[in-house]
Amino acid sequence: MTAPTAPGPGTPGPQQPPVSPADRRVSRRIASIAESATLAVDAKAKALKAAGKPVIGFGAGEPDFPTPDYIVEAAVQAARNPTYHRYTPAGGLPALKEAIVAKTLRDSGVQATPADVLVTNGGKQAVYEALATMLDPGDEVLLPAPYWTTYPEAIRLAGGVPVPVVADEQSGYLVSVRQLEAARTPRTKVLLFCSPSNPTGAVYPPEQVEEIGRWALEAGLWVLTDEIYEHLTYGGVTAPSMPAVVPELQSRCVIVNGVAKTYAMTGWRVGWILGPSDVVKAATNLQSHATSNVANVSQAAAIAALTGDLAAVDTMRAAFDRRRQTIVSMLREIPGIACPEPQGAFYVYPSVKALLGREIAGRTPTSSVELAEVILEEAEVAVVPGEAFGTPGYLRLSYALGDDDLVEGISRMQRLLGSAG
Repeated sequence: MTAPTAPGPGTPGPQQPPVSPADRRVSRRIASIAESATLAVDAKAKALKAAGKPVIGFGAGEPDFPTPDYIVEAAVQAARNPTYHRYTPAGGLPALKEAIVAKTLRDSGVQATPADVLVTNGGKQAVYEALATMLDPGDEVLLPAPYWTTYPEAIRLAGGVPVPVVADEQSGYLVSVRQLEAARTPRTKVLLFCSPSNPTGAVYPPEQVEEIGRWALEAGLWVLTDEIYEHLTYGGVTAPSMPAVVPELQSRCVIVNGVAKTYAMTGWRVGWILGPSDVVKAATNLQSHATSNVANVSQAAAIAALTGDLAAVDTMRAAFDRRRQTIVSMLREIPGIACPEPQGAFYVYPSVKALLGREIAGRTPTSSVELAEVILEEAEVAVVPGEAFGTPGYLRLSYALGDDDLVEGISRMQRLLGSAG
């Protein structure tokens, strides 16, 4: 009996039986999505801490401050109000929509009406619902990179195609109009813009915001601008809203924002979309079938946040600024690390390319993923590799943690990486 032979070139191999839809346990659409790298790193750090390891985490992007007392008290009072024990409009409490309109005019100089606002379950839902409303299958979205890890997944979920436009530390992580124009095709519909930036902390100067906005207007594009870090800028730097500096763009611009970063309310889950009323109405229809209204107690807390003063925000910003200067100074002392100084948010995004391929604690990492693993296992410090943000060779560290932990964590990295061979 002769042994079976492998099919030759051009000869079809054995046919695999087709997989029926009923046998496919997870849809292709959802199976293609990567988990949030930042949340995964944070979860791993917390698990190691729970196991007794003295891990210091630079992964999570959330303030380490408690939510201000006056906001918490507003939530307590709302919880006692039977009105908030029932469904409320899917688009948001009318008082909160009014507060968002007033806050946007106060802080950004952008005029809107309550019909232009949808209150969402945090900034992530705002990003996804805006993209789902704006995109048809195959529409391309210009995505400046490094980008927040959720952006490309939200674009794909909405049927769109992310088109990264990469900037590095030489440009301060700021993309140019020339780069954007080179990436534009007939299928480009949206520019996704974020300033101050997660993960880099870069802030676009007003003249560059205007230049990009006028380019988008002339190109006939839509702009989705994420302004969640608008109040977290340092050294006199400002982060103007694109439709404020290019008012003609407002009819083709959607703003996403929320209370999470400014007011230390990441767990309260209140964000919003502000844009043309027809787009907002369509997004509201989507939300009415997905989640209905945002939790009323959280909405009441958000009203207190937006209508109160910014004293608590000023206190947090001063602490972040101090930590920003400390972490940049300490990272720059490590040979092989190049760390631009961020001007906003609460992240640093140093290049670690010069450390790759060098021996560290008996290991030789060749990627920033492997380097992050070495740092976690050898120094018990959790950082997020640049692969999560579309640019290998970098690390993201959040400095939204206590001063003592920050100094101890970077000191551990100095001891580990300072001996790299």
